[in-house]
Amino acid sequence: MSTESSSPPRWKYDVFLSFRGEDTRKGFTDHLYTALDDKGITTFRDYPELEKGEAITLALFAAIKESRFALIVLSQNYASLTWCLEELVKILECMKARGTVLPIFYDVDPSDVRKQTESYREAFANHEERFRNDEEKVQRWRYALTEVASFSGWNSKEWYESKLIRDIVEDICKRLQPTSYSYAENLVGIYSRLHPVNLLLDVRVDDVRFIGIWGMGGIGKTTMVRAVYERISHEFEVSFLLTDVRDSVQRSGLLNLQKQLLSGIWTKMADILDLHEGAAIMRRLLCHKKVLLILDDVNHSSHLKYLAGSKEWFGSGSRVLITTRNEHLLIEHEVERRLKVEEFNDEDSLILFSRKAFKKGYPEEDFLDSSKSIINYAKGLPLALEVLGSFLYGRDLSEWNSALRKLGRVCNLEIFDILKTSYDGLDDEEKTIFLDISCFFCRKKKDRVTEILIRCDVYAIIGIKFLTERSLLTVSHGRLRMHDLLQEMGREIVRRESTNEPGMCSQLWLPEDVKQVLTKNTGTEAIEGIVLDSIEAGVKMDVNAKSFSMMNRLRYLVIKNVNLSNGLECLPNSIRILKLTGYPSKSLSSHFNPEKLLELNMCSSGIEHFPLEIVPLYNLKTLKLSNSLNLINTPNFKGMPHLELLFLEGCTRLYDVDPGIEVLDKLTMLNLEDFKNLVHFASSVRGLKSLKVLNLSGCSKLKKLPDDVGHLERLEELHVNGTGIRELPSSIGMLGRLSLLKMEDCKLPVCLPSSVGGLKCLRDLNLSGCSKLDELPNELGHLACLEKLDASGTSVREVENYLGLLACLKDLFLCP
Repeated sequence: MSTESSSPPRWKYDVFLSFRGEDTRKGFTDHLYTALDDKGITTFRDYPELEKGEAITLALFAAIKESRFALIVLSQNYASLTWCLEELVKILECMKARGTVLPIFYDVDPSDVRKQTESYREAFANHEERFRNDEEKVQRWRYALTEVASFSGWNSKEWYESKLIRDIVEDICKRLQPTSYSYAENLVGIYSRLHPVNLLLDVRVDDVRFIGIWGMGGIGKTTMVRAVYERISHEFEVSFLLTDVRDSVQRSGLLNLQKQLLSGIWTKMADILDLHEGAAIMRRLLCHKKVLLILDDVNHSSHLKYLAGSKEWFGSGSRVLITTRNEHLLIEHEVERRLKVEEFNDEDSLILFSRKAFKKGYPEEDFLDSSKSIINYAKGLPLALEVLGSFLYGRDLSEWNSALRKLGRVCNLEIFDILKTSYDGLDDEEKTIFLDISCFFCRKKKDRVTEILIRCDVYAIIGIKFLTERSLLTVSHGRLRMHDLLQEMGREIVRRESTNEPGMCSQLWLPEDVKQVLTKNTGTEAIEGIVLDSIEAGVKMDVNAKSFSMMNRLRYLVIKNVNLSNGLECLPNSIRILKLTGYPSKSLSSHFNPEKLLELNMCSSGIEHFPLEIVPLYNLKTLKLSNSLNLINTPNFKGMPHLELLFLEGCTRLYDVDPGIEVLDKLTMLNLEDFKNLVHFASSVRGLKSLKVLNLSGCSKLKKLPDDVGHLERLEELHVNGTGIRELPSSIGMLGRLSLLKMEDCKLPVCLPSSVGGLKCLRDLNLSGCSKLDELPNELGHLACLEKLDASGTSVREVENYLGLLACLKDLFLCP
């Protein structure tokens, strides 16, 4: 079968309108034509001058052949004009087999048409007289009328005219509507994507529904609503699809968009003076009609206020679909039915990409690996898949490989411009938050990032919420995430700030840029953040000691595994996050006084004394000095009243902990693991009201825990394994939230206090290697939540007395 014969015909007209002009041209037929045209149905209607002659022109024959349906208005005088009869014969010749001839019996009885009685008898008497020498022609006309009268159609005598016209138009719409999506039938994944939309629409229900479809730019929202419009528009009295509302308003204003809508439903010119007048007219005209209104790419609340004010604007059964990148616009407009559009899965991504890159649904074998790399880069964003597929179409493998290498460094401009539209709509503070997250904090814990940004004097709580509503950010399992291409877009915006001078960028993360700035001392006050792990990046660098002298606005400094052999002569006091792992010097600059410092991480440093010059640090939340082997004194904790996380593990030269630790009532994590020389921990821990984890494991010289350890009401984990403690304090039973107690390899305890029966939430008790322990208290049977008990390497052999009470116990180890 040839391609031509197997492909569907392309119709020039949806409807060919046949009528007797003298009867209905200025009345019924004109109203019918207008109603068809308003629905976007392309209709051929002859002109008055055509009736002046009796011969049908070739152009008219062509119009009949190029029309999908024929509507024949059989009026009182239809048969009196031979021109109408010849037209009817031609219509039947072309369309009878397709079943697309639809008669309208306008003020005549179908039987009069079928039998040629009444006015039709008179008309044919004249024709037989006039064409007495051509009886075959007259007979052909009779047959045509008899045949068309047998078709199912409409009888005007049974309808009010307005309802008749509405029914005819709805029927044509349904017949034009394909049995499957014509627009959507070649769209990848469209059916699964539209399934939840269809559930929200539920066109069988007669209520009025507003439905919001939101998601990031390029995710496919417009494609979805176009398919919806094609599928269901014929079921509504009035249907509108307004694509790219944002751009239309920018180009010609919201008032013009109102006029565009009104021109489709109002017979008089939509000469409105302001938005309020237009809204009032729209409500008056639509409130009794079943309406389908689709507003695509809305980006301002005024668009909804003046184009779809409320449910009261629309008649029963109406549906209003709104697409936007900003979920809050939907919430503000009280759109309760909302759907977020997600990215494509890998299977659909490969199909969509292949259709653009190879003009088929799968990649060529030699290009399979490269195609998969593109899929991984696009991360399910239809826009990126289509743009990159079209760009790579027809190119050879070497060009593909070159393009792939470029993608890792240079953002595709077409993708960038579309995604940047969302960024452009942010205010300056929101832009700062977006760029900080895209450059430094993507996939980090939301709470921590929020705290950091607040310390940078921005309104981070509402800012992050706003970015989430704008489809620029998501929160998953407590972490901030954004689509890889949005992150790339953000970083590209930063790169463009620099005019090829890294020192002029606000953020630095590319290894070569960081290296240039820190080794050649080319930094400026424009720099607000620097992040680099030299091992991970595969670069080596010797940092210039004066590198930070000009960076007066630096907020984030995170450099790991770089050579700081000369130390740093100065650090800006503007820093909020400071991570300098492996810092070699014994101290920091005496001029460093970072009052807004939120996190200090100097693990594996050479610092001996925590510099008193940089206290008090009232904003400090996290302090990490782990494995700083030369550290001989802990900081003055009284100057850090808001400290939450303290990591000092592996600081083997420390002998004690500053007594001020007792006042840290916000501390949640205290890690003193492997304090080999720690003899005394604290005389009291009553003040550590928020502590959840206390790790003293490996403190082999520690003989005793504070007597009031039981006052740590929020403690969830206690690690004392490998310590020199002889016994647990009796107050231990007061730890009602403790879920983990690790005591393995504690060689001195011979028993546990009976108060351990008060540990109602304990799930894991590890006593392995406690070699002197020979029995466990019966009160252990009160531990209703205990799931794991490890007493291997102890002298304990029997637990029968209480084993039956441990209903949740899953793992029990008693082996020596």
